[in-house]
Amino acid sequence: MFSRAVYALTPLFGRLTVTSEIKLRLPAGTIFVANHDSMADPAVVMTALRRFELEPVVMATAGLWRVPLLGKALTREGHIPVHRRSARAALALDAAAEALAGGRHVLLYGEGGLPRRKDAGVSAPEPFRTGLARLARATGSLVVPVGHAGARRIASGSAAKQLAGTLTAPVRRPHCHVHLGAPLRLPTETESGTTAARLAVTTAWRTAVRAVGEHPR
Repeated sequence: MFSRAVYALTPLFGRLTVTSEIKLRLPAGTIFVANHDSMADPAVVMTALRRFELEPVVMATAGLWRVPLLGKALTREGHIPVHRRSARAALALDAAAEALAGGRHVLLYGEGGLPRRKDAGVSAPEPFRTGLARLARATGSLVVPVGHAGARRIASGSAAKQLAGTLTAPVRRPHCHVHLGAPLRLPTETESGTTAARLAVTTAWRTAVRAVGEHPR
């Protein structure tokens, strides 16, 4: 129900375009890694992936599970809470590995959080955490870099600005674009794998930025 609501409502908040470099059918248990710059971008990315009949489970901040009704919906659909900066953080990687082993795709955000800047402009992905590289090494999963741009035009800045942006988005119809890069195998060494993943996502992100008419910083 949660996923259906996301897919149905997201187009109301803007224009979504999608491009892809994926040529062959992806194997079960693929990891998707995206840049993260807005509270709105998970819905944008999920809706874009749905166009390719891809419905991954999402690794997201555990705080969302405390929201009434939303938390139950996230649990019911198998999404994975990440307890950042706690001893329980590693449990999310274990849950993701289990989902991949079961044939489900997993979507995660390499940066591990949102940027602190308040403007609505675009900026390159921030440094990645090592969880993605460690997960890919442990599972042997293929990784698909996902770059997106435009979601900050829906929601960015202070809580008040995000609310105002969300409420006015159906009128403004901001253009959002998601680009799926070519699948790759990450180097097994953690640092090299993390660097390679960030480079691939940044490249995909630049394609998305150009599509919405922005100028990458």
